[in-house]
Amino acid sequence: MSGLDVTLLRPFWLLALPVLAVIGWWLLTRRGGLGDWHKASDPALLQAMAALGRIDQSSSRAPVLAMLATVVVIVLALSGPAFERRETLSFRNLDGVLFVIDTSASVTEDTRWPQMLAMGRFGLASLGTRPGGLIVYAGDSYVAMDVTLDHLQLGQTLSLIDAKTVPDQGSRPERALKMAADLLGEAEVIAGDVILLTDGQGLGPESLRQAAVIAALGARLSVVSLNAPSSEIQTHAAAGAGSVFTLEQTDALAEWLGVSTRTRLQAQDYPLLYWKDMGRYLLVLALVPFSLLFRRQVT
Repeated sequence: MSGLDVTLLRPFWLLALPVLAVIGWWLLTRRGGLGDWHKASDPALLQAMAALGRIDQSSSRAPVLAMLATVVVIVLALSGPAFERRETLSFRNLDGVLFVIDTSASVTEDTRWPQMLAMGRFGLASLGTRPGGLIVYAGDSYVAMDVTLDHLQLGQTLSLIDAKTVPDQGSRPERALKMAADLLGEAEVIAGDVILLTDGQGLGPESLRQAAVIAALGARLSVVSLNAPSSEIQTHAAAGAGSVFTLEQTDALAEWLGVSTRTRLQAQDYPLLYWKDMGRYLLVLALVPFSLLFRRQVT
């Protein structure tokens, strides 16, 4: 297809053209044109004004045609003729962040659980242009929200997480970390972050191996600890090339996700669908026939 392909963004406006055609035909076939003062004024008065040269006897149709042309151009402008811009590139951020949230009973029944959710929301607010996703786990893991740039929806989903979100009892962080590694691979994220919010229950050799897998993908596994960080939490963060945060270190988490990010942009494999609306320029052309309505004859 050529670069001059034209489409109509609001084609329903063209339905007004047949109506304008009927109105135009009616106006052009009326005796006396637009004014038709012969029906509204006293005949003797009209004769007197004609004798004084105050009445144009030509009954010109130019004003009607100028008015119709103006309205037609306006309707065409409102229909939204647009040119497709195929050369426009789109980009995506290759740095993604996945929040892996422990919803097991030992976490959700803790008095600091609301503070942990607030920590997660604070982390979401620090993403900037980075896409994010949510994974929840207890005895099993689930994707609460796939990788997306809709941070508002991410925050709303995070606020709804509670003890009933995951029905499976237990704490299996290795399953959640494996799911996070799979999501990073599917999203082609090459410099992402995985933020694990947990009390440390269930961490062991299997989850440690998944931490190493995440690091091998070019991502970082960091842990937000519900309580004082245990040795297991420290070991997992080290294996994942990440860091450990407590619930009081919101600024440190924001700096980790914001200032310390390795932002990379890549051109998309598909072109951005972009249309340039030319309707506003047609409105300028409508001024040409419209100006004829103000034309005066100098005698």
